[in-house]
Amino acid sequence: MDSKKSDEVAISRDAKANYDAKGKAVEGAPPPPPPPVVVTTKATKIRNIRGKKGLAIIDIVLRLGAGSAALAAAYISGNTEQILPFFTQFFQFHAQYNDLPTFTFFVAANAVASGYIAISLPFSIVCIVRPHAIGPRLLLVFLDTVMVALVMSAAGASSAIVYLAHNGNLNSNWLAICMQYTDFCQALTGALVASFVAAVFFMLLVVNSTFALKRK
Repeated sequence: MDSKKSDEVAISRDAKANYDAKGKAVEGAPPPPPPPVVVTTKATKIRNIRGKKGLAIIDIVLRLGAGSAALAAAYISGNTEQILPFFTQFFQFHAQYNDLPTFTFFVAANAVASGYIAISLPFSIVCIVRPHAIGPRLLLVFLDTVMVALVMSAAGASSAIVYLAHNGNLNSNWLAICMQYTDFCQALTGALVASFVAAVFFMLLVVNSTFALKRK
């Protein structure tokens, strides 16, 4: 009996020592990490939608600027002509845009660009109504890039002709006709500036649409 009681006392002492050791270990342990914070994506989605709508509104503003500049370039160059006050029995000194194929291409390219802007505006409005629509934006990026190439090629070729008209070229026997056709050259220079402005607007449209596609 005594041996049994001593064994029970030893077991109870060991269990108490283990319990105290566990309690101390728990008390000395570092505090548990805070519970993970669950962030709702609703506010993020609303922010992304507003950002895409803002880019779509900027897209419309840039399109209006590009269309206005291209239309001004086409109208000015297409209606520019000058007749010198002196003429001979066989010749009349008359300058018009269609005297050179380069200016004919210039007028056509800017007219196409301004017409494209009118057609693309509904797609830009769709991007405001449906900010997450990818198809219209991809189509606009592709066509805007084509318009950049078209307008820049027309403006670049015409600027070379205008430069020769102002300064001439002795090696190619190209005379500086702007000494006589002053109004004609000034009007074409203004049309060139408007065309380059339209090209810059189209470049900004491509950049803006690329940012809109990049946003998730």
